[in-house]
Amino acid sequence: MNDIQLRPASPADVPALSRLGNDSFVAKFGHLYRPDDLATFLAEAYSPGAIEAELANPDRLYCLATSDGRLVGYCKLALTCSFPEHAKGGRTIELKQLYTDPDCTGRGIGATLMDWALAEVRARDADEIQLSVWSGNHGAQRFYARYGFVKVADVHFWVGAHRDDEFLFSLMLVPISADDSGTNSA
Repeated sequence: MNDIQLRPASPADVPALSRLGNDSFVAKFGHLYRPDDLATFLAEAYSPGAIEAELANPDRLYCLATSDGRLVGYCKLALTCSFPEHAKGGRTIELKQLYTDPDCTGRGIGATLMDWALAEVRARDADEIQLSVWSGNHGAQRFYARYGFVKVADVHFWVGAHRDDEFLFSLMLVPISADDSGTNSA
């Protein structure tokens, strides 16, 4: 795989985002759900119409990772967090999704997208970033812990009529101001 290139999403990316969202979710979690629950969720979350609506939402930011012109991952941020009752910061942003092509995991795509997300959150003067992760996804939990995220609450995530137990993770940040030397760390 050649170098990973990052860029914002555009409406032309809807089909590729829809495919990658579906493929990534099914590869990692598809076996956990009844077929009708999975189908309902995939239609609500990753249909072209759902992706178009997310891209048009001014509260959402997408960053795409491409290699050789092919979408290999993406990250989606929400400028308003879904769990304000657990926020400790004055300005909390939520990492909604960080997905990679199932055939490309372990190649640094996730780390590249996480670096983008943290830089974007800091550039927007947020002081906290939250994300939820399935309680059984130990690999993702270790990945986020390497960045300093800690569990702050138990939350739920619905896939059709199936309720998943999830962990809400948080990372408190020190925003980097324009006159800062960049020596702050998470």
